[in-house]
Amino acid sequence: MKKQHLFRIIVSMIMVTGLILTSSAFAADPIKIGIIQGLSGPYEIYGKAEVTGFKMGLEWATNGTNKILGRNVELVIEDTQLKPARGKMLLTKLYSDDKVDIAVGPTSSGVALACLNVAQEFKKILIVEPAVADSITGKNWNRYIFRTGRNSGQDAIGNAVAVAKPGVSIATIAQDYAFGRDGVAAYKDAAEALGAKIVHEEYADPKATDFTAAVQKCIKALKDKPSPKYVFVIWAGKGGPIPQLISSGLDKYGIEITSGGNVLAALKAMKPLKGMQGAIYYYYENPDNPVNDWFVKEHYARFNGPPDFFTCGGFAAASAVVNAITKAGGTDTEKLIDAMEGMVFMTPKGTMVFRNEDHQALQNMFAFELGVKDDVEWAIPNLIRVMGPAETAPPILNK
Repeated sequence: MKKQHLFRIIVSMIMVTGLILTSSAFAADPIKIGIIQGLSGPYEIYGKAEVTGFKMGLEWATNGTNKILGRNVELVIEDTQLKPARGKMLLTKLYSDDKVDIAVGPTSSGVALACLNVAQEFKKILIVEPAVADSITGKNWNRYIFRTGRNSGQDAIGNAVAVAKPGVSIATIAQDYAFGRDGVAAYKDAAEALGAKIVHEEYADPKATDFTAAVQKCIKALKDKPSPKYVFVIWAGKGGPIPQLISSGLDKYGIEITSGGNVLAALKAMKPLKGMQGAIYYYYENPDNPVNDWFVKEHYARFNGPPDFFTCGGFAAASAVVNAITKAGGTDTEKLIDAMEGMVFMTPKGTMVFRNEDHQALQNMFAFELGVKDDVEWAIPNLIRVMGPAETAPPILNK
């Protein structure tokens, strides 16, 4: 009897030890998320805002635990330096060496296009945020790519609705790479569908600081056209042609500027454009929902200022990640794809839904008219109306 009792004690101790070891193993098995953003260079403000927003979105979506399905979340954050080859190398490292379960990024469309095949090679999800080029979810798309960021088509539809109609003439200035060219192509389709005519297109070096020639070509193309007539600007990052357009004497020819909303730093340069109409992905005062209320309040408390355009994007990506892994019951790629197709998730700008056909997130866009206040540093995109996901849904381009 004593031997049997001792045997039971030993067995019990082994079982308890096994449970402790198993529990420790689970505790040491975090969900790993890779983030590749341009954290240096001309888009630094975008990339850093994305990381801040992702961390805040993860906190909100996990009710402050930073755990998904009871597992800790580990972020591996890398700087692409806006170089396509470096972005491709870093994503390869994240999947192969760091063993991340899912990746988010990058900032630049050129970098994103270099990364798409890496996700396909490793059969791992890449949530594209915030790169915009249509071709990411168009001709270069594969089934492992999802995008929470808006694409050029969504920007274009929103901005075209602001000014395009029969009799309107428009010249465009954009950066000479995928973001700018895809943006103009989408804008042209949307504006001409509404009856406007694109009379000239200018593409400038993304690093350009002097836009005199481009501005003069736009003026030449528009000056003899009847009003209304506009120069539409698509520009990402620091600089851009708007200051030179403002000082070029466009009003002498009855030419107006139209553009989409931007980050707060860029909106500072747009204060002279009071009354300009356009569309914006996010401005912190425009959405009306409890998530945005929390986001704005917490961002003010932590950073002494409001969340910006791309901070919201990072938040949206985190919400998508948490919802997807929770719905899939883990990080298996095929289960994640099944869970994410058609998935509805909440963000500060409202609900988003991943479209089945191309995994583009359909989402609200906000039509605005710029206002100015003496005690606010930037031009204010005052809300005219919310354009819903169905209204701003871009064409499906991956067929």
